Amino acid sequence: MAFVVSQGRLSAVSVAPMTAPAAWVQLADGVYREYAHLYRVQPQIRTVVSFLARNIAQLGLHAYRRVSDTDRERLTDHPLPRILAAPGARLTRYRLIERLVSDIAIYDTAYWVKVRMDRGGVVGVIPVPPTRMTIEGDNWLEPEEFVVHGSRGDLRLRPDQVVHFHGYDPVDLRTGSSPIDSLRSLLAEEFEANRAREQMWRNGGRLSGVLKRPADAPKWDPVARNRFKEGWRSYTRGGGTPILEDGMEYEQLAIDPAKAQYIEARKLTREEVAAAYHIPLPMVGILDHATFSNIKEQHQQLYQDTLGPWLQMIQEEIGLQLIPDLPDSDGVYVEFNLQEKLRGSFEEQAQQLQTAVGAPWLTRNEARARMNLPQIDGGNDLITPLNVLVGGLASPTDTAGELAPGAVPKAQGRLVLVKAGRPEGLDDADAERRRFAAELQALTQRHADDLLAGPPEDPDGVPEWWARDRDVRVAQLQALIERHMVRMAQLGAWDVLEEFNPRAEGWSAEVMDAWLAAAALHHAELHDGAGETAVVEAAAAPPPVEEGGLAAGLALAAASWVASALTRSETAATEARSFGGHDAAEASGVGFKQWVTTSANPRSQHAAMNGEKVPLGGAFSNGLRWPGDGQGDAAETANCRCLLTYSNSE
Repeated sequence: MAFVVSQGRLSAVSVAPMTAPAAWVQLADGVYREYAHLYRVQPQIRTVVSFLARNIAQLGLHAYRRVSDTDRERLTDHPLPRILAAPGARLTRYRLIERLVSDIAIYDTAYWVKVRMDRGGVVGVIPVPPTRMTIEGDNWLEPEEFVVHGSRGDLRLRPDQVVHFHGYDPVDLRTGSSPIDSLRSLLAEEFEANRAREQMWRNGGRLSGVLKRPADAPKWDPVARNRFKEGWRSYTRGGGTPILEDGMEYEQLAIDPAKAQYIEARKLTREEVAAAYHIPLPMVGILDHATFSNIKEQHQQLYQDTLGPWLQMIQEEIGLQLIPDLPDSDGVYVEFNLQEKLRGSFEEQAQQLQTAVGAPWLTRNEARARMNLPQIDGGNDLITPLNVLVGGLASPTDTAGELAPGAVPKAQGRLVLVKAGRPEGLDDADAERRRFAAELQALTQRHADDLLAGPPEDPDGVPEWWARDRDVRVAQLQALIERHMVRMAQLGAWDVLEEFNPRAEGWSAEVMDAWLAAAALHHAELHDGAGETAVVEAAAAPPPVEEGGLAAGLALAAASWVASALTRSETAATEARSFGGHDAAEASGVGFKQWVTTSANPRSQHAAMNGEKVPLGGAFSNGLRWPGDGQGDAAETANCRCLLTYSNSE
């Protein structure tokens, strides 16, 4: 089959190093770097560009036909989805879009050459590097001709043979202007800093300065002078310690790394590069102002505000320059599957759909398919449980409104939304604390009983005895602690939300889960470590044989460990409640927090802090962000029951 422009014909002219004019940036006198070189060697540019390219390329690009204003049809058996799935030149859709976005991000222009059959139908597209393509012609409104340059000749293409993507240039409607141009001074500064740093390490990291000898020092005879010179040379080459004689002083002349602020400068470079491409800073690893509450909103912002314009531009250019060349293209368009990224987790989708349709919406076989299990007979029918009524509850796991008369409430301990706002059961902090303490003490007692059922025969075996099943023990402690910390955190959060943000806008309980899981693991490890410390100390000085010996000492230590569960539960509960309130206050835009000392016999430092107010993002005079802050030591946090209040005024 003949081709007007084929992959082979295109590759035949592009086998040598590029000959087309390239885009250059001057970084210093006599130092010029091409955009592609900057992408390869400049980590901040590569980070930002690859972030854009990878996040857009991973989105599905689907083809549709607009049937009416309210109906559209997904196309699968059409030339357009076939081209997008296999563009040509051993390209996948992902690689095609990744290349496209990278070229636009670096050069603000990109090119696809259409591969056509002799009858005019497009069967594929091949991306051409912008450095191998030039636009020719006097028409500044649109290209008259494209030229692909190679060592074996040039390939001239008509405008209808090329899909041309480009951004904005103030003087030419045919080209764009790369964001790298606007970063020239910043990249030049980074280049000089890197060159200075490389030179410093190339010199072995030695000090740069002068030696000063007092004017009134005794005359320096040649022998002593040569001896000192050799000693100093030995030191600068990495050996020995110099001895400064006769009141000599060393004065440093070079800027040291701390004063040069290398880390701060590199961070600033990444911030500026990210800003040039309109990318939220936390998305490229700058987490100074990232919180669990706003990271979800930043994810939404990424696909709506940052990537949204990119997606719209690509969709419209394909619709303008590629789709008209395909047969049966009336009403056909492409669209990135952005909803796949914005629709939330499967649990959130399931709850929304179940509430919307008023009944279960997934068959058993559909659910089994999600778990890669085979179908079963009768599994294609929707099952409606007996306690689900049309017009009543949407499902046994959803109570969006008030409970219907006669409805059976859910099991105790499960959070049930009975109205918009605070979940049912989160209204008694003291009761939550008592349940937490009782359950942690009971679990600790079970672990102690298991350990004492097979005590070691001698003190040397105590560490190994305690380490037995440690991972299982810590995992069970973490699960229990995390469950109660989640409830305490939500209790603290809703105390704040009901005052400042009753609709909980911008806040979600799920964003606290990762932090609470890590904190629960920390408390579990500390609690297990307290038990280990107690038994090791008991083994070091066991009671006499007549008083029970080692076994009795270990039993006393285990009882002490069980008693310490009360302190651990109080500490974890205070930390979780404080964190939850703080997270909700941050999501609600509250400006200040105030320490409130509540216990009857508080620590002296906490009593002195009563009423202390600081900005929401600051720390109190004891260095803690909130009562029970895990960053503090036990003297500040153990058994603390202080609280925070919030306000928008100093």
